[in-house]
Amino acid sequence: MKKIMLIGETGSGKTTLKQALNNEKIRYKKTQSLEYSRNILDTPGEYIENIRYYNALMISSVDYDIIGLVQDCTSEKVVFPPNFTSIFNKKSIGIITKVDCYNADVKIAEKYLKQAGVEDIFYVNSINGKGIEDIRRLLQ
Repeated sequence: MKKIMLIGETGSGKTTLKQALNNEKIRYKKTQSLEYSRNILDTPGEYIENIRYYNALMISSVDYDIIGLVQDCTSEKVVFPPNFTSIFNKKSIGIITKVDCYNADVKIAEKYLKQAGVEDIFYVNSINGKGIEDIRRLLQ
């Protein structure tokens, strides 16, 4: 099974996505440090929001096969610099979360992820399970 590292701003849905992928009960939990769970590394939002933590992201990525950039499509904020994925030298995917929300703007989320350098984009709603199986298949 492939291992994935999830990176995204605070509140983007990384932890909820991890819980959905692992068939865990969905519950809100603010990630305070790197959290390993089976084949998933959940990173704190502060690691992408503060350039001083980029080294921690690069070092932590060594044991992972896929870098998953998580973009909340209800947020107008972009935290990924252009070509951000190039620092990892690994397969990078985009994961757009909260796609079924009334204020979702999937097009802008796609734009942010493509500018960051992702290869493929997955569209998910971790609460109702939309798109979760697609990511599970990728990890097989």
